[in-house]
Amino acid sequence: MDFTNIAVAAGERWHRRAAVRTPNLERIRSGRAIEAESPERVQARLSRLAQAVQAGAPCATTAGGKATLTESIGLERVQGNPDFLDMNFVELALAVARFVGRINIRSALGRSIGYGTGFMVSPTLLLTNHHVLESAAVAAASEVEFDYQNDRSGRPLPVVGFALEPERFFMTSAELDFTLVAVAGRSARGVALDRYGWSRLIGTQGKVLLGESLNIVQHPRGEAKQLVLRSNELVDLFDDYAHYVTDTEPGSSGSPVFNDQWEVVALHHAGVPRRDSEGRLLTRDGSVWREGMDPDLIAWVANEGIRVSSLVRYIAAQDLPPAQAALRDDLLNLAPPSALDAAVAGEGSDSPAMPLAAPGGHAPVAGAGTATWTIPLTVTAQLGPVQQGVHPVMPGIAPVRMPAIAPALPPAPVIAPPAAGASPAVTRATGSATAPATAHAGPPPAMTVALAELARAAERPYYDARADKAARDAYYALFALPDDKAAAHAALHELLERTHTGRPAYAPARHLYPWVELRHTRGGDDILSIYSGAGMEAKALIEADFAIDEQRKRMRAAVALPRPGTAEAMPLDDDFLEATLPYNCEHVVPQSWFGKREPMRGDLHHLFACEMDCNSFRGNTPYFDFADFAEVIRNDCGKREPGKFEPGHGKGPVARATLYFLLRYPGLIDRTANEYQPDRIAILLAWHAADPVTEYERHRNAAIFETQGNRNPLIDFPEWAGRIDFTRGLGS
Repeated sequence: MDFTNIAVAAGERWHRRAAVRTPNLERIRSGRAIEAESPERVQARLSRLAQAVQAGAPCATTAGGKATLTESIGLERVQGNPDFLDMNFVELALAVARFVGRINIRSALGRSIGYGTGFMVSPTLLLTNHHVLESAAVAAASEVEFDYQNDRSGRPLPVVGFALEPERFFMTSAELDFTLVAVAGRSARGVALDRYGWSRLIGTQGKVLLGESLNIVQHPRGEAKQLVLRSNELVDLFDDYAHYVTDTEPGSSGSPVFNDQWEVVALHHAGVPRRDSEGRLLTRDGSVWREGMDPDLIAWVANEGIRVSSLVRYIAAQDLPPAQAALRDDLLNLAPPSALDAAVAGEGSDSPAMPLAAPGGHAPVAGAGTATWTIPLTVTAQLGPVQQGVHPVMPGIAPVRMPAIAPALPPAPVIAPPAAGASPAVTRATGSATAPATAHAGPPPAMTVALAELARAAERPYYDARADKAARDAYYALFALPDDKAAAHAALHELLERTHTGRPAYAPARHLYPWVELRHTRGGDDILSIYSGAGMEAKALIEADFAIDEQRKRMRAAVALPRPGTAEAMPLDDDFLEATLPYNCEHVVPQSWFGKREPMRGDLHHLFACEMDCNSFRGNTPYFDFADFAEVIRNDCGKREPGKFEPGHGKGPVARATLYFLLRYPGLIDRTANEYQPDRIAILLAWHAADPVTEYERHRNAAIFETQGNRNPLIDFPEWAGRIDFTRGLGS
């Protein structure tokens, strides 16, 4: 389902309700909120609140410390008067937040393709939006991640991922935009699901009235868990929908919307876009938003949730097989444990999933002879040896186990050597790289050649400016850049294609690390990861990538997929193996955009050394420039939002590499929001201008020229950038 269509429908409902909502808002703003509701709904709310007060639930109080029921729900509130909450309101907020998780939406190959939010509504079932998990197949490939948040010291907790099990239970509705799916009882590391608790969906009326404050627990834009407390005001309630003004962001789809007693009143699912008098969507600057423009430009006036009462009616009415009906009945009938009791029990667990942070980084004792530190350390996990069992992402595939990584301080970037049978990965831990274990007696011949070339590099001049100038002059001797920008693009394309005589197949350990990617250093960290700037050793990178080749061979021999509809098995394909065991290499133009075809795949001009975690973090997202990047950078790799990625380092080099690709391979990058539209080309040109060509790039250009026969004109003549129409390189 297209999320833009969902938002448009929400906007239409908002527009249709204006005649009802506007006078109600006037009553609420003037302190006459009770007049905006029917007597029946007011009585239902008072009755429910009386039960909550008797049970000790938090409610608002006046400055004098006493509260009547009408005051506590704002029926006679005077604008500007402060209201206060008991301290257990915050404690309950933290407690219920435990069972809210980030949905990591994955492709069939295990790649992250998006994020949403979901929350437990029974001991087994998780609730999110239909547009987050729209089918059982998508759910089977995805997982829910709990504890993706920071501890009281601002440090990240270990994330605990649970597989989704749609074969046990899956119910979805596009009309109500919800999905219910079963969650595995234990994580891959053995953490029990019941330690997080859950919240019951209550179908009866009386949970909230117009003008009341709402609270949302969410993973905005797929980021760490956040709370939005009491800054959300319910402004309309009708049919299956609730409208409220809140601070939710894209990525919060599937979040629970709570009242002040921490009962779920709605399932958040869409923003309400601003419209003009003709019903057209507007951007933040007031102009008309048109199809094909970036959805993030839309101006939002409110948000829309699906009412819990509507969800309960739908869920209760479905005819289900006995096993699924039993799980549905648990949702409808079981009473959840106290959220505070569940939180205390969960934090008291000796599970390694959620170590309690100790002030100053001291190690709390986790068990006899063991201890856990929470320290600011970024680690790329290594894949362990293949085990028998069920893969948490794809049924029929054996799971890969994660060995413990013992960090040393202070952290310094290196290449972590793999354990026997494990794939190597770039980590943030100290140590030295050693040759990984392989399946044969000696190193493969290709690795011997690569290491020999790396050894020769120490004897070569890193960059001979005079020789490179002579080579450059000879390369462009018969070329004149046309004055017309479109003609300039065509002429450069012809030159780059004609001279691209050497076309090495994609093999970064052989063609990239030994010489092209080297920095002007000798020994130690002689390569820098393009997005994070972390130092890496070329020798260790070469050994790591060849070890990955060996691991792929072992996985191909040991693991098979069931052939759909038959009892036969089929071997793992190259796409799955590459997604599971990637190289430490980045294509600045993602391989999926050109179908992993050669010569694009092996074209060294757009290949860079890159840690696996940064490679995965970016995925196939096009580049973007965030106005608030410095304040909200997520990690060393950069910042990412749906359809947007800004690297932490290397903007100039990746911009010039992408612009080269537009010259060399016109039509292979689509003119879409998922790839590049003309406004994104302007971002690349701005990065090119702001981050000038360095000796490292000139060295790369000269080294690639030796191998491929063509050059990057943006490195040779940076001033040409303004004389070329790069949009001519975009496809339809």
